[in-house]
Amino acid sequence: MYNQQANPSFMPEADLMQSILDNLKRTVREYTTATTEAACPVVRQLFTDLTMDTLKLQGEIFTAMQQNNMYQAPGKALQMDLNKAIQNAVQAKQQNEQFLQSKNIVLTSDPYVQKPNIQAHTPNYM
Repeated sequence: MYNQQANPSFMPEADLMQSILDNLKRTVREYTTATTEAACPVVRQLFTDLTMDTLKLQGEIFTAMQQNNMYQAPGKALQMDLNKAIQNAVQAKQQNEQFLQSKNIVLTSDPYVQKPNIQAHTPNYM
């Protein structure tokens, strides 16, 4: 790919490719945001096309890095670690429920519905 001997002060090839890959990931996020916020169908299609082209390029860079052992995929999670994380989440949920019960807070079937903080107004006329 790039001859390291020609310019030894320049960054290593793996670092350069990682930087490019990271920037492509960021660019895809930005294009996706622009796509969802575009009101004009032509502009929306433009950003959709840019997103797809950038994803394709990102995939090509990733494949090249992986083939040259420049990309280390995260290791697989151990079942023991997963079980511990699940157990911690269950314990946190139980602690939260106990806290809510101690404060006499009752969760409704829809926890995102805001309850009024004042009493309903009764009219002064009959």
